[in-house]
Amino acid sequence: MSYKVKLDIFEGPFDLLVYLIEHAQMSIYDIQVSEITKQYLSYIENMKRQDVTVAGEFMVLAAALIEIKSKMLLPRQKTEDGQEIEDDPRTELVERILEYKRFKAAAEMLAAQEELQSRIFVKPQEDLTPWTREPDEYLDLDLAQFMKAFDMFLIKKRKMEEIRKTYERVERQRMSVETRISQIREFFRRSRRVRFSELVAAEQTKFNVVLTFMSMLELLKQHTISARQDVLYGDILLTLNNGEESVAQMTGEPYDQ
Repeated sequence: MSYKVKLDIFEGPFDLLVYLIEHAQMSIYDIQVSEITKQYLSYIENMKRQDVTVAGEFMVLAAALIEIKSKMLLPRQKTEDGQEIEDDPRTELVERILEYKRFKAAAEMLAAQEELQSRIFVKPQEDLTPWTREPDEYLDLDLAQFMKAFDMFLIKKRKMEEIRKTYERVERQRMSVETRISQIREFFRRSRRVRFSELVAAEQTKFNVVLTFMSMLELLKQHTISARQDVLYGDILLTLNNGEESVAQMTGEPYDQ
């Protein structure tokens, strides 16, 4: 029977072996070892010709197939009364193939369950007692009144969405680095030294800490201030540089070159 081996990517040697057996329409319990071994070795040779690295496990299974093929060519052993001993060299291979198929089916089932569960979102349980204490109220409305109330609900919902988007946009744009640098200048008007913790003491939010740190880096880049940290993770001491130009930049006083 002529059979063309299609070069695919297989997860392992048994994946390839099961593919060959099923597409050759063979029974797993009656494997034509000679034909399968020939196709298996041909596939490995094709991989080598295409400069594909053949894993060692593929070569191990190839050696096992050749060994089974050799054993099947040997004459069967007989008992003292002349009866052949039923010793099929393919038995162990069949058991390993069946075990592989069981584990592969289980893996596919678990993968399908994982895909299904990833699309399920569970809503947390809420306390409904505030709404269950009062009896349900039913509105006596005709269709026109109901449609009018529903339109008002949609209008209110759209307004709330617009307010929420506007609020989020304002929150993102609440302060810039330039504005924070101006605020830091006010600290240095009172003292030539200030600690980083003092700059963020009023509002220790993540946004304010990051913004203040970025402003500090910008001032260091301009050589307007100097920074010192005595211990790891310790407070940072910021000092106004001694140059007249630095003092003028920080305090806003005129500087005569």
